[in-house]
Amino acid sequence: MLERRDAPLAPLTTLRLGGPARRLVTVYDEASLLEVVRTADATGEPLLVLGGGSNVVLPDAGFDGAVVRVAVHGLSGSRDGDRVRLTAAAGEDWDALVALSVADGLVGIESLAGIPGLVGASPIQNIGAYGQEVAQTVTAVRAYDRVAGSVVELSAEQCRFAYRSSAFKSEPQRWLVLEVSLALSVAEVSAPVTYAELAGVLGVRVGERAPLSDVREAVLALRRGKGMVLDAADPDTRSAGSFFTNPHLSPPAASALRAQVLDRCGPGVSAPEWPDGDGRVKVSAAWLIERSGFGKGHFAGPAGISGKHTLALVNRGGARTADLLDVARQVRDGVRAAFGVELVPEPVLVGAAL
Repeated sequence: MLERRDAPLAPLTTLRLGGPARRLVTVYDEASLLEVVRTADATGEPLLVLGGGSNVVLPDAGFDGAVVRVAVHGLSGSRDGDRVRLTAAAGEDWDALVALSVADGLVGIESLAGIPGLVGASPIQNIGAYGQEVAQTVTAVRAYDRVAGSVVELSAEQCRFAYRSSAFKSEPQRWLVLEVSLALSVAEVSAPVTYAELAGVLGVRVGERAPLSDVREAVLALRRGKGMVLDAADPDTRSAGSFFTNPHLSPPAASALRAQVLDRCGPGVSAPEWPDGDGRVKVSAAWLIERSGFGKGHFAGPAGISGKHTLALVNRGGARTADLLDVARQVRDGVRAAFGVELVPEPVLVGAAL
């Protein structure tokens, strides 16, 4: 365990934003992690658990309490026929886990390559990309229940996974993820490719399979083209990934949006939408943003929209968190005014709200 006082937090986030922590505690084993959290809870000290810093927006004033940086590592696996249960500690690097699974011929998370951050964040956000979500493979999550003061194992059903959400995200002050167990399959080819853009790059039809390594490399290439793979030399990667989730609309709200699109854009134009399985409709947030007048590279200041991906808000250099949030509010308000749809931020906003 390593503790520092008045430690800068910006270098620990992919946005490179945020002020210092009164205490920054880096923990390397589960016992130390639980000790720090239990002590903070007992004394009433404000606590923030920080993983890879890729899905969080920290305030300019910093954090007046203990920031716990999770560096707990560990991997284990067991095989039953063509099924493998792979368990990873919260501090393992997510993309490294994907690379390992692909190298070992394990199917189920290959389309989640290149997502920055740690394993512990994967069930919290129910990370997803290119037709896969981690919820599709999670079998159990070991977590510390700060309310009950005990370590428990939650089934996938108890995790209450939803689009970019979970029980852990709904109750962030209650749950501390310790380990994640995934059920993967042994095979030479991927799961069926369901994302049209990825299928096109791979040269297969939607629903067909492709070699595992080809899928991972294709996903990484697509992500690089959108500035979604970290690159210190590229300011467009200095982001928290997609800043807004795709809206999930009720049938009446979807009908209202179609009418708004017709009125604003004219006949023959429609917002990209997909059925959501529960009667709702998922709509492209990027399309709404662009059609509201906010294209790639919009805003000339230190914070703005990525030049590669409309959903990414970036720190071009010298930005403050306040600058980024101002951009986010302008985008949100512009989409609301144009189409009557409320965009919801995807990253965790610490000490702030839009």
